Amino acid sequence: MSETLQLLLALAIILFAAKAGGYAATRLHQPAVLGELLVGLLLGPSLVNMFHIGPFASGHTEAVVYELAEIGVVFLMFVAGLEVDVEEMLKSGKVALLAGNLGVLVPLVSGTLIALAFQRELYAAIFVGLILTATSVSISAQTLLELGVLKSKEGLALLGAAVVDDVVAILALSIFLAVTGTGEETRPVWLVIVLMVVFFIIAIAFGARFFAPLTRFVDKLPVSEGILTLVIVITLLYAWSAEVVGGVAAITGAFIAGVFFARTHFREEIERGMHTLTFSFFVPIFLVSIGLRANLRDIDANGLIFLLALIVVAILTKVLGSGIGARLGGFTNLASLRVGLGMVSRGEVGLIITTIGLSAGLVTTEEYSQVVIMVLATTLVTPPLLRWAYNLKTSQAQPKES
Repeated sequence: MSETLQLLLALAIILFAAKAGGYAATRLHQPAVLGELLVGLLLGPSLVNMFHIGPFASGHTEAVVYELAEIGVVFLMFVAGLEVDVEEMLKSGKVALLAGNLGVLVPLVSGTLIALAFQRELYAAIFVGLILTATSVSISAQTLLELGVLKSKEGLALLGAAVVDDVVAILALSIFLAVTGTGEETRPVWLVIVLMVVFFIIAIAFGARFFAPLTRFVDKLPVSEGILTLVIVITLLYAWSAEVVGGVAAITGAFIAGVFFARTHFREEIERGMHTLTFSFFVPIFLVSIGLRANLRDIDANGLIFLLALIVVAILTKVLGSGIGARLGGFTNLASLRVGLGMVSRGEVGLIITTIGLSAGLVTTEEYSQVVIMVLATTLVTPPLLRWAYNLKTSQAQPKES
């Protein structure tokens, strides 16, 4: 069977299984995202190990699926950006700043201490803390979209806090690599900061000034689906430049693109097209791919204890750190809890940091598997915890007026 035919069959299986799992989850009154994640776990090396049987054993199909999953993350965060009202999001600036910073500091310190307690070397222990600082808000955004509360004050604060978290976490990682001299290509700390600032200034200025006239110009061209194509091209370029130029995660660039396209007169058309493309194809692949990376068989008795400690610390430190930050910013206890829970999922950002550590010799292959399972665990618990938090008495959740 040719590589193309292998890919076609694999994608058919993944998409069908994802939607079937999502349907089963909704029948059990759980977010569809939870079912899609569990399907990935079942198809992965923990049970079926689909990429190592029959027609998929060549390795080509697995690599392409993971690349499509990364595109799915980018498009998912673009759609999340489309849902955001910039003016409302800026109102939560204080909360986002505090929740984002404390959401990095608390996991960093706690992760380092727990790794030292398990006899890790100092640099390796600090790196464990750095892994725990990462937040992938894509899972939370998907859940909040399903619940219809992404535009709530907690949802907007969560998105803002995730951006702050991403910048601070990547900056902390860059400083660590620069100070320790690890990593393949390290930049001076001052250059890392300058490039981040330059990226955000250019990305925001370009979006505010040119997105609207560009969409109006393309709309007049005799090109089929011209606006949607323009949106995809700019989203991919923003995602690319976020990492290459700014040194922040690609999802941050996609989110910024979504925010500014939402301010154009073609928002509904863009949302309709991107929503169909994203949730029918790319997002199911992304959600299933998380489970496909995990291998529960890799964990022995000694590693299991560290893994369980890592999962507990990963969950509690985000809830406490970001939750306390939101509370200091003026949110009520319940609203702060929702923000903290929304920051729990690590997703692809944690995997990116771990991969850097693996190439730098700071993480072993066994620890990489542990981190993947930790990422999966935090991703799995986030949707039901968010649903639970939003089912609590809503009248308590409104932020106090500052």
